[in-house]
Amino acid sequence: MSSPSDWRDALASLLPEGHQSEPEPDTDRNPAVAPAQSGVLHVQIERKGRAGKVATIVSGFTIPDDAVADVASRLKHTLGTGGSARGGEILIQGDRADDVVAALGKLGLKARRV
Repeated sequence: MSSPSDWRDALASLLPEGHQSEPEPDTDRNPAVAPAQSGVLHVQIERKGRAGKVATIVSGFTIPDDAVADVASRLKHTLGTGGSARGGEILIQGDRADDVVAALGKLGLKARRV
């Protein structure tokens, strides 16, 4: 029985010389947001205008809207919930204020619950 490295070696021999067999890490996927953001983000719970449904709002961003959208995407993925980014604010569905503060801290952003 052949080992898994045998077929890898066979495939590697077919590649042109100088080709990298391991992909380079994707450094663009995790850009540093923290240095650009100044100040503390405010995390609050809101029910108004949502038919009684609860939403967690993150405000106080000093970074461009596209960077806010990237932070929102990461938060939604980390928390496994829905949400959106509009007008320099992030809306996360549900009462997830404590989780959002912890997740923002892991991203290198300072946040506090209001």
